[in-house]
Amino acid sequence: MPFDLARSTAVAKLDRAPGWYVACLDDGWSYLTPSGGVLMSVAMRAMAAELNDSSFLPVSANTLFCSPVPAGPLEVRVEVIRAGGAAAQLRAALSSTTRPGPGLEVSATFARRRKGHGVLGLQPPSFPKPEQCPEAGNIPRIAAGRTPRAFFDNFDMRLAHGSRIWEPSGWHGDDARWACWYRYKEPQRLACGSFDPFAIPPIADTMPGALANYLGPEKRFFAPSLDLTVHFIEATDAQWFLVDSRCQRAWDGYATADADIWDDTGRLVARTTQTMILRDPARMEGFRADG
Repeated sequence: MPFDLARSTAVAKLDRAPGWYVACLDDGWSYLTPSGGVLMSVAMRAMAAELNDSSFLPVSANTLFCSPVPAGPLEVRVEVIRAGGAAAQLRAALSSTTRPGPGLEVSATFARRRKGHGVLGLQPPSFPKPEQCPEAGNIPRIAAGRTPRAFFDNFDMRLAHGSRIWEPSGWHGDDARWACWYRYKEPQRLACGSFDPFAIPPIADTMPGALANYLGPEKRFFAPSLDLTVHFIEATDAQWFLVDSRCQRAWDGYATADADIWDDTGRLVARTTQTMILRDPARMEGFRADG
């Protein structure tokens, strides 16, 4: 059964200190541990709640992932660095209440819409629309032999470019690019009918597929995020989103990738970048978020 992202990432404010929020994230958004993009959404919801002004919309956010965060109770400490007439900058620290230590840090800019120049120097890729693409297939529910990989159960997915990278055989390494259409099974809409921008980080945090598509099925890896940056560009009322990701470089056990996120009308919704650490899946057998 799919989970509703808005409900899963909802936050509540505490009166103990300024900018203190709590949340409880279920394990329906996990790989080995909860998706970093989903945790980023939790932190950004706390930021929006602290601003308490719906005219401020997310423009950009950068997340540093300090240590794994398990599913369950979370706390978020938000600080408003500056709130001006056009833009506001905030930082937030998210951590587990059951696991000591830092979890992740987010710095974000929110801004009001303003009149300005309209330029699009990037054209959408010529991939087929989602209804013309094959289904992504049955993604294995087990990662490293033990933990349910439930994250993908929350989406309809159509493969636009690349191979079914989770399949153990039957395909070969190709270019360092992987493009997939995503649609939340539980629609993520705001009260005005637009797509919820806080639903972008979870689908942005899927860029390791580009490296996997290049390496082929014989060279498996696990790729926890070290950072994730999202530039929120245009609002949309669409529900299908193409995440077109490219791995620019892998070196010394790390990799960097970027992605453009388009809706099915050809609107550029977001641009993202990510750095990841590459680990051998065999060494993740004993991995635990709380150890």
